Amino acid sequence: MTSTTSRAGSLLLDLLDFGWKQALSCLFAFSIVLGLAITHFVDVGVARYDAMLVYCIIVQIVLVATKIETRDELLVICLFHVLGLGLELFKVSVGSWSYPDAGLLRIGDVPIYSGFMYAAVASYICQAWRRFDLDIDPVPMVPTMITAVLFYVNFFTNHWLPDVRWLLLVVAAVILRRTWVRFRVRRTIYRMPLLVSFVLIGFFIWFAENIATRLGAWSYPDQEAGWTLVHASKIGSWTVLVIFSFMLVLWFKQRKRSLSV
Repeated sequence: MTSTTSRAGSLLLDLLDFGWKQALSCLFAFSIVLGLAITHFVDVGVARYDAMLVYCIIVQIVLVATKIETRDELLVICLFHVLGLGLELFKVSVGSWSYPDAGLLRIGDVPIYSGFMYAAVASYICQAWRRFDLDIDPVPMVPTMITAVLFYVNFFTNHWLPDVRWLLLVVAAVILRRTWVRFRVRRTIYRMPLLVSFVLIGFFIWFAENIATRLGAWSYPDQEAGWTLVHASKIGSWTVLVIFSFMLVLWFKQRKRSLSV
């Protein structure tokens, strides 16, 4: 076997391992999409959004019981569920999107299950961090955390004040321009700029969002007369959410490490 053939075989195995770990890391998100598909095409006998809430809770219990997710990761996921519900309550109230299907388990016009879609982002970040043994260059915590919090605040204030998400993205890019993330695939360590990883995750969330809205998880105003592709500018919004999510997970991990010393 030539060195070129051996290298190609090794890269193929790395690619398969990478894909498998990504699939495991996305298991909660995959489960939610599967639940949306089932409840979209099958009458399960109860209001759809109520069924989704029960289903998501069961999935979460199974993931923790089987140790696919840890209890620490569950705490982060619960935090994101609450933060996500807070954002949903506001955005639905101002007409950014709506939930067209039936359900009694709501807070206002927002079905409680919707918080799990934000929790799925946190679940992915936590599991990918653990499965790929992530090693990240030191992040300037204070300016980056302030920027991350401003990202979240801007989701609310952009309805009355100028939308500064793109300005904040530039600030984040300046702060993190030299920050790299390293990840292990089998015995090989790969690396990429941290900002690139944020954009890639944002893109795949946008891709999943198109599937979710097609299945009636929620609807944007321009989708009420008939489903249309979600505008590509939402990739930027999801990238913003990923940076915010990442910083909260990083803070949680550093906090836990400092308490254990």
